[in-house]
Amino acid sequence: MTPSRNDFRVAALYRFCRLEAFEELRAPLAAFCCSHGIKGTLLLAREGINGTVAGSDEAIAELVGWLEAVPEFTGLEVKYSHAAEMPFHRMKVRLKREIVTMGVEGIDPLEGTGAYVAAQDWNALIADPDTIIVDTRNDYEVAIGTFRGAVDPKTSSFREFPQWVEEHRDELQGRKVAMFCTGGIRCEKATAYVKSLGIEDVFHLKGGILKYLEDVPAEDSLWEGECFVFDERVAVSHGLEQGETTLCRACRHPLTPEERASPQFSEGVSCPHCHELRSDEDRARYAERQRQVELAARRGTTHIGS
Repeated sequence: MTPSRNDFRVAALYRFCRLEAFEELRAPLAAFCCSHGIKGTLLLAREGINGTVAGSDEAIAELVGWLEAVPEFTGLEVKYSHAAEMPFHRMKVRLKREIVTMGVEGIDPLEGTGAYVAAQDWNALIADPDTIIVDTRNDYEVAIGTFRGAVDPKTSSFREFPQWVEEHRDELQGRKVAMFCTGGIRCEKATAYVKSLGIEDVFHLKGGILKYLEDVPAEDSLWEGECFVFDERVAVSHGLEQGETTLCRACRHPLTPEERASPQFSEGVSCPHCHELRSDEDRARYAERQRQVELAARRGTTHIGS
């Protein structure tokens, strides 16, 4: 039977809050998810919760209800989409120092962030010539899609973003600064950091790119390309439909259809991003792993390296 696109509900969620007893939530939260067939990753820290999980419609609804019963999680930000197949291999609940790692002490989104801009109002803001649009995501995410006219800081991790801001502080000062990210969480911390430097006209896209792609019709959209997501769907497009981007299973870099047509691409072995960085021995090892993945698929099982 061909699976329905509604087989699994995916929930990307976060909440900044004062969560002093976050360690105590780990075990009951993990037990709840596992008992309801939910998979994905949830991060808990003193500053709140963040993560993406997937399960049946009923299981995800029960999980959100369970979380919202925790007083600190009142106002939980949740964005839903669907996947035809389970997009995660396992369930993980991790304890962290930060739910989105910037590495700058004293940055607290609860003390003040940029102004929220709803998806339906975003086009007007970024079309204003006085606005500088900043993509707060990492370079490999930006590579497959971003908003028209957005600045790419070319960071490989969010920890590098504060340095980029410091280096371009003069360009941001006195401008409207519109920031965006996948689901909204990085923007909350990014705008809090930028405002802490004395830059006042700071905005961020409420609900992130995911909310924009859900609410804004393709014909009205200023988004170009696809949006990288951190699960086995790899990317989504307008209407949150699964995109055409895949992952290189050797280096985990997202690949467009054009990159898969490159002579440097070999499924599970190499791609244009890693071909020159690997030895013949590496590629031989990856080729054997890929052979085992394909054998497992023919048997109807999942290989650990897939």
